[in-house]
Amino acid sequence: MRGGGNLRHASRLLLLAVAVAACWGGGAEGHGVHPLSRIAIHRARVALDASAAVRASPNLLGSRGEDTAWVTVEFKIPRASDGDWIGVFSPSNFNASTCPGSHGSGPGPAICSAPIKYHFANYSSGYNMSGTGALRFQLINQRQDFSFGFFTGGLSNPTLVAVSNRIVFANPKAPVYPRLAVGKTWNEMTVTWTSGYGISEAHPLVEWGMKGSHPVHAPADTVTFGRESLCGEPARSVGWRDPGFIHTAFLKNLSPEKEYYYKIGHTLHGGKVIWGKPKSFRAPPYPGQTSLQRVVIFGDMGKDERDGSNEYQNYQPASLNTTDALIRDLDNTDIVFHIGDISYANGYLSQWDQFTQQVEPITSRVPYMIASGNHERDFPNSGSLYNGTDSGGECGVPAETMYYVPTEKRDNYWYSMDYGMFRFCVADSEHDWREGTKQYRFLDRCLGTVDRAKQPWLVFIAHRVLGYSSGFFYGYDGAFAEPMARQSLEGLWRRHRVDVAFYGHTHQYERTCPVYEERCVPDGHGTVHVVVGGGGSHLSNFTAVAPPWSVYREMDYGFGKLTASDARSLQFEYRRSSDGKVYDSFTLHRD
Repeated sequence: MRGGGNLRHASRLLLLAVAVAACWGGGAEGHGVHPLSRIAIHRARVALDASAAVRASPNLLGSRGEDTAWVTVEFKIPRASDGDWIGVFSPSNFNASTCPGSHGSGPGPAICSAPIKYHFANYSSGYNMSGTGALRFQLINQRQDFSFGFFTGGLSNPTLVAVSNRIVFANPKAPVYPRLAVGKTWNEMTVTWTSGYGISEAHPLVEWGMKGSHPVHAPADTVTFGRESLCGEPARSVGWRDPGFIHTAFLKNLSPEKEYYYKIGHTLHGGKVIWGKPKSFRAPPYPGQTSLQRVVIFGDMGKDERDGSNEYQNYQPASLNTTDALIRDLDNTDIVFHIGDISYANGYLSQWDQFTQQVEPITSRVPYMIASGNHERDFPNSGSLYNGTDSGGECGVPAETMYYVPTEKRDNYWYSMDYGMFRFCVADSEHDWREGTKQYRFLDRCLGTVDRAKQPWLVFIAHRVLGYSSGFFYGYDGAFAEPMARQSLEGLWRRHRVDVAFYGHTHQYERTCPVYEERCVPDGHGTVHVVVGGGGSHLSNFTAVAPPWSVYREMDYGFGKLTASDARSLQFEYRRSSDGKVYDSFTLHRD
């Protein structure tokens, strides 16, 4: 793209896209609202009532090393109403003394941290009639103790009338939720996890080795971040929660496709080692290796609550369906790409722990590679290409810290990865990708430097649709993509013969023919563009009429799966999350 006129035109189009996104409630997701943002916790009053009570049991959780536990919460109040609710708070002390700059006196909010989750009291049968009830919550180990607050007045004018006893995990600092990712070379696997142990208290490590061999220890790097590292609300205020410590170890010189076992752990200064649960993974194939290679790709999954709390059925109603479908098929999966809009924490940092726990059965066994989306990165004046508020003030910091990807620079979330017969070029759609930019030059190199005789399958990935989509958000003005995207990138895809491009952002499934300049072309002369944004968040509409290049589109939840076993053919399947069955497929052929 050359010339000041084109750049000014592109800027106007980008501003228009942002304005439309605001009308749609923060991007292509329509009217969804984060459940925790519905709670006006900054307006909460404290009016403890001796006639109201709330009690949680058991007091001690995880006594056998469990990372999750079910808690029963019993409560009563003389006059019940539909607006009564129970909130889970962690740390257990959530009064005004914990507010930033507060010493418990003077003006200011009575409560300044949002709950981790909540349930309406009338979910308990007969509550409105009797004023007594009981609910079950599932808690995860999040490095701090918990208590339950009993509120009246609904979510918009909450009044705290009772606080429960304190409950805690046996070891709240335990290493939890390991996350695998391929490193900067094909024969390196990284293991990232979360704990409550800082480096002044314990040394993090991974014990690992090939099955049947003597184990070795790999040290881990440790990072964290503070409230000041974030860029806006609610992440810096009611959404803030200490993220603990995030550790990453690098397991090097792996043998291709061999099975390895590993355990995360911490050596205390006295010599005792606190171990996580034993896990295993299979090492990646070497670049050009011919073998069975299966790649799962989806976007926009978010998280849900197995205990039914937080009203997530209105925000990410199929997140658990997708997670469970992936777990069921994990023996037939080698690597996963979650291409943006990861946890939908939206500035409520407790939700990142919740997400890492939900996907741990996947991330602890196969590499889980992510891309940056608007709900990770976007916030005004933060350096993002788009000026929306979808990250809730996170500005990419939690995503970049919680998950490892082989980027050249952490806050530029673009990277390349070789995996057997594949090369993946992962773009960061939230930073400028237009011609002449640093990212454009990277994409040109990534796409252009692969040896197609050894790695025949070239895949482009981005969160926002930079290619083709007939989602209503993209089709209402006839652009069918982000403004100026195809003008900037379609020449690259054609010149480097990209086989398939994947996107999220619009919450639906759609596949094009091999297409170039909005026309279907023979196989090998264009790129197939696939939108796999139906990972779990509420669905998006299509345009009324499908464009000629749109071969299949479905407004449902699901994920994509690539399968290659040789250099001659590449199979793609679209599977619904509800049953795991294939509802669309195609095969690319090469000489």
